[in-house]
Amino acid sequence: MLMRDRFPILKNQIYMNSCSQGALSVDVKDAYASYLRDWDEKGSPWEYWAERNEAARQAFAGLVNAEASEVAVTTSLSAGVSALASAMDFSGERNKVVVSDFEFPTVAQIWHAQEARGAKVVHVPAAGNVIPLSRFEDAIDEQTALVSISHVCFRNGSKLDIEAITEIAHRKGALVLVDSYQALGTTPIDVKRLKVDFLAGGVLKYLLASAGLAYLYVRKELVGGLNPTTMGWFSQANIFAMDIYANTPHPTARRFESGTPAVPNTYAAVAGIKLVQSVGVERIEQQIKELTGAIKEGVMKRGFNLVSPVDPKKHGALITVRSHKVDLLTKWLAKDGIIVSHRDDNLRISPHFYNDLHDVDCVIDGLTRHRELLV
Repeated sequence: MLMRDRFPILKNQIYMNSCSQGALSVDVKDAYASYLRDWDEKGSPWEYWAERNEAARQAFAGLVNAEASEVAVTTSLSAGVSALASAMDFSGERNKVVVSDFEFPTVAQIWHAQEARGAKVVHVPAAGNVIPLSRFEDAIDEQTALVSISHVCFRNGSKLDIEAITEIAHRKGALVLVDSYQALGTTPIDVKRLKVDFLAGGVLKYLLASAGLAYLYVRKELVGGLNPTTMGWFSQANIFAMDIYANTPHPTARRFESGTPAVPNTYAAVAGIKLVQSVGVERIEQQIKELTGAIKEGVMKRGFNLVSPVDPKKHGALITVRSHKVDLLTKWLAKDGIIVSHRDDNLRISPHFYNDLHDVDCVIDGLTRHRELLV
């Protein structure tokens, strides 16, 4: 299951930074080589490259149990959410956007930018490393247009109860957007079962591709009533019409796309998603539970300050540890051949299916060597 031989970096380093960037596989490297060959041999085959964009759409749709017509292929999560925001009307009484304090900056910033268009942004505060459901119940009301939440917090790994929050929002007439960037590829995600209205994510992290490609799922019943003003030629009903006299949005979620797609990244995205699916997301989830459990146990046994929730149901694939000099700790670990990252004062340790318990032992030993930066 580990497929360690497909990730060359693992020969020389302990790579535990999938929450920032997935390890490079030979599959993704070969995919980029395929793009260069196609460019060299075919010149500028835009019809073929448009098909590659469709392949990326199909791959993501299959991953989250969506229909392809419900998926927009974007260059970043920011681009997809910005297009969605441009399609929303905040001029009426239902003008409130509820965001949690676990959001990635770009998402919250996009909603605050809508304040110029009449949006009222309300934050749901955390209680330590969790956000109680009661706080969402209090924040969401009949004036709420949208609830925007992160599946897994990038700062501390805390996992929100998406189904419960969605039930609260829908009961009060609000729509729900989920940022699943830190969850995709680590746990099964079924947009139909979750009953979310929108779900955004990208391929940079646990989907094992690279920056430059992301997705926005839009529930099909909502597509026709949303008309984004953030547009581009790939958002049109006929991308090759080249009509400069009209804006004719595509009838599907493609209307949330923009200009020329990141063609090389579509090759990598398909390769990364196929690799994840070849292992099986359910199996990956079990492997990550074992690894994160071992990380938590090691951290607590050594007397370090675990920031992520202890309960495995309340955190994702990302485990965080407090450090009073976290930037220095990250650098020292890198010199030891251990690749991790940090946000705020939290060291982030994020395994994937290619990691094993030996990697965990190496990380815990590395922390112990530099314990003066932790306690």
